[in-house]
Amino acid sequence: RIMDTSLLNATPKQSNMKKYGLAASVAVNCALVAGVAYMSFSQPEQIGAGTVARTGATMVNSAVRGVQAVAGKKVSMEQGRAILSHSPKANLLVKTGAITNKLVKSGMSIPEIAQQVTCQQIGGAACQEWYGPDRALWLGPFSEGSVPSYLTGEFPGDYGWDTQGLSADPNTFAAYRETEVIHARWAMLGTLGCVTPELLAKYSGVPIAEPVWFKAGSQIFAEGGLDYLGNPSLVHAQSILAILACQVILMGGAEAYRVNGGPAGEGLDAINPGGAFDPLGLADDPDTFAELKVKEIKNGRLAMFSMLGFYVQAISTGKGPVENWAEHIADPSGVNGLTLATATKFTP
Repeated sequence: RIMDTSLLNATPKQSNMKKYGLAASVAVNCALVAGVAYMSFSQPEQIGAGTVARTGATMVNSAVRGVQAVAGKKVSMEQGRAILSHSPKANLLVKTGAITNKLVKSGMSIPEIAQQVTCQQIGGAACQEWYGPDRALWLGPFSEGSVPSYLTGEFPGDYGWDTQGLSADPNTFAAYRETEVIHARWAMLGTLGCVTPELLAKYSGVPIAEPVWFKAGSQIFAEGGLDYLGNPSLVHAQSILAILACQVILMGGAEAYRVNGGPAGEGLDAINPGGAFDPLGLADDPDTFAELKVKEIKNGRLAMFSMLGFYVQAISTGKGPVENWAEHIADPSGVNGLTLATATKFTP
């Protein structure tokens, strides 16, 4: 279902008519407007980007990009009708357009309509908790008036916090979202990589020469080189130049494919490519996908703060996070952030 007609009963509100918050059926309706009012008959292939409907946020983002691509191009009524006649969902587009027009005339803005439709596409329970206007906000019950108009709850992890207005520009907002997710994923891998060798060495007896994360890399300069997890049959690294070359090629290639496309597919979503990158099909169900994206960004943000804590602990104590944790558990009142001096104790 593209849009529920119960939205017609929504309370009218006055707000600006910015078009960056388009979602689901609004995007489909705007594609109709693009076909009737903005699209030239000589370029019918471009309207496909705006009319293709997909589930969840991928559908919303693709439709919005399609509408923005054809904005500003005018056609005659005859040309618009000709384009519409070739659409397999012409009746649905007309009905959606009529509903949207009535909502706009009643006083609802495009972002407000987008919020309601996004909730319908994502799912009622998921919308109320993580998305849409009824989602949890950063100041809880005191958030009224503190949420910028451009934070509509369309994207995962949006708690309405942007006191500096860093995401007011839609293009900047999109860039920040992509950057945050990528850093969050690296932070989750990094925290796991920091604690795993130390846990194995301390509690499992794995013979790792240097398990502390900020000292481990120095082993490559030792006489015997660096053995991954203490096992030379896994990775036995002896050349820092070889490590650097492999890192540049592998990581650079993966990032280039993510942004520009490659063997895994072309035209993939830069943040959630899916397809070959989702072999288990975890994102096949839109409701599950919406929930997983929230869990990913929440755990990723926690991991980024954890890495910051690892850095501070390393400078302050000269020990790894597992050793710091073990000492704190053994003597909580005597070993904690309030009792330890913050002067540098670690000498590289």
